[in-house]
Parts: sequence; C-alpha cells; structure tokens
Amino acid sequence: MKTGERIWNLERIWNLKAGFTTADDTIPERILKEPILTGPSKGEISHLDVMLPEYYELRGWDKEGVPTETKLQDLALA
Repeated sequence: MKTGERIWNLERIWNLKAGFTTADDTIPERILKEPILTGPSKGEISHLDVMLPEYYELRGWDKEGVPTETKLQDLALA
C-alpha cells in the first residue's frame, strides 16, 4: 500500500512540475450537470467543488493539491 501511495504522490508531483493545477482536476461536464437517472442516487449530480478539497485532505495534500512536506516525509520522498 505504501509503495502505491508513493507512486501516486510522485505522479502528482510530476504533473505539478509540468504545469498542471487544481483547475485540471476535473471530471466531464456531463457528470457535473446531468442528474443520475437510476438507483439510490437518482436525481443527484456530482459536487466536485465539495469532494475535491476532501480528497486532497485525505491524500495528505494542501488545498491546492500539493503533497505536504509531512506526507512526503512519511513516504520518504522529502
């Protein structure tokens, strides 16, 4: 699990150095605007503006999606 997390964070750092930003962390517009048609979430839409900050926090990244120094030290990537 730790190896996978290291890879994920290295990919993130690579993308940030290549110029990607939080604006690039998105999903297709259709998923953000069209409600789900069936199932228990029928009528709902994805609220990326709410989910993305939580995702960053769970990953150990700051509000801009950058891995924190603490996360990098934990993964021996500092």
